[in-house]
Amino acid sequence: MPIQQLLTYLFVGLYSLTVLGIVLIIVSDNRNPVKTVSWIIILLLAPVVGLVGYFFFGQNLSKQRIIPRRMRKRLVTKLEAFNQEIPPHIPAKYDRLATLLTNTIHAVPLAGNRIVPYVDGKSKMEALLAEIAQARHHIHLQYYIFCDDVVGHRLREALIAKAREGVTVRILYDDVGSRGVKSDFFETMRREGIEVRAFLHVKFPRFTSKVNYRNHRKIVVIDGRIGFIGGMNIADRYLEGTSWGNWRDSHFRIEGNAVIGLQAVFLSDWAATTQQHVEGTSYFPTMIEHAGSTMQIVASGPFGKWRSLLQSVTTAIASAQRRIWIQTPYYLPSEVLNTALQTAALAGVDVRLMLPKRSDARAVDLATHSFLDDMVKAGVTVAFYKSGFLHAKQLIIDDDLTVIGSANLDFRSFEHNFEINAFVYDNDFTTRMAAVFENDLLHCELLVPKTWFRRPRLTRLAESFMRIFAQLM
Repeated sequence: MPIQQLLTYLFVGLYSLTVLGIVLIIVSDNRNPVKTVSWIIILLLAPVVGLVGYFFFGQNLSKQRIIPRRMRKRLVTKLEAFNQEIPPHIPAKYDRLATLLTNTIHAVPLAGNRIVPYVDGKSKMEALLAEIAQARHHIHLQYYIFCDDVVGHRLREALIAKAREGVTVRILYDDVGSRGVKSDFFETMRREGIEVRAFLHVKFPRFTSKVNYRNHRKIVVIDGRIGFIGGMNIADRYLEGTSWGNWRDSHFRIEGNAVIGLQAVFLSDWAATTQQHVEGTSYFPTMIEHAGSTMQIVASGPFGKWRSLLQSVTTAIASAQRRIWIQTPYYLPSEVLNTALQTAALAGVDVRLMLPKRSDARAVDLATHSFLDDMVKAGVTVAFYKSGFLHAKQLIIDDDLTVIGSANLDFRSFEHNFEINAFVYDNDFTTRMAAVFENDLLHCELLVPKTWFRRPRLTRLAESFMRIFAQLM
């Protein structure tokens, strides 16, 4: 047998064994069956693409730990101390939800908070810059995306000005989310004494397997007293919109004990990235008590045993008695979440799902639409925001619970991303956010079942095909 033919057989054999080995690893991980089947299909139909894709995006790293246990314990102890200073008020029907969040990810209920919502990028950015100008001790920022554009430069100059005054500035950015930014954008800040670090820096080959695990959080903490959380990144498009309309998003300014929760999450991520443990009373000051909201700051992520975000959202939905109103740019739900919403609608709960008529990803739109047939049949009202791109993330349950933050209702947020949400127990805040939802409805077109079910067969086929890969998007 010629040596070339022998080498060919050897290569094919080793390659086949590699594919088979990965298939066995995927099966033995006991993952969601749909996700398992999706990876097996890709590996069998396109082995080369499948192997590369699995190496970058498919490995199960949930058993790894990136935040030291001792660091987490110290931060939880601080949160519990603030929890005892002002007893939190949580409606009795959410006791199980609050206990779940406390037991799975130490999301301690924190009372005495005041929240200011922003529903457009300009008002949020002006508020953020105003608070930065007032900083005296430290500024902590963490965003998935920083852009080297007008908004990015305004923020950079504001931070440099504070650093020159002696204020400590720390920045975390996601290495994949901010991949398009020129290095000089961050280097300019470093030269001014600002500490800037990339979360899970993608460096071949060591961290390539973690490229799929991104930090999608948006956190700002100023002097340990003022915090920001929500869905807006640092980019012009949040102010200027898109080619097909405005960019509708939500962000929130927080005062009160919940800021300590945001601080704890930022410092955990900072320690995981830099191995620096930042502590001191200046970072966890005594708070001024505000009449209003009790909140749980929920930091979910891919590492760890429990899928806390999915568990908490489905538990909240199961508690609904009157309404469930949802805004999300992407709806790629797990079977558990999909069933929970359909069950609620069938039981007579007012379930409304607001989605963008057009998002920034056509493939995601197709996959999202594949889930809507059964939702409509169950009695869910679906509204498509048509004035631009709806990027807001919001879940309203009855009259006294609103969930806000960075997470979308999709597999990526549930399983792959580091996210941060706030579960807000407050009738007044829920009423305000319900009014925002109703105002957005004025810019929507409702899905009409008779028309929806008559859409072309080719379109339905494309939707069904993309649904196969929903868990990988």
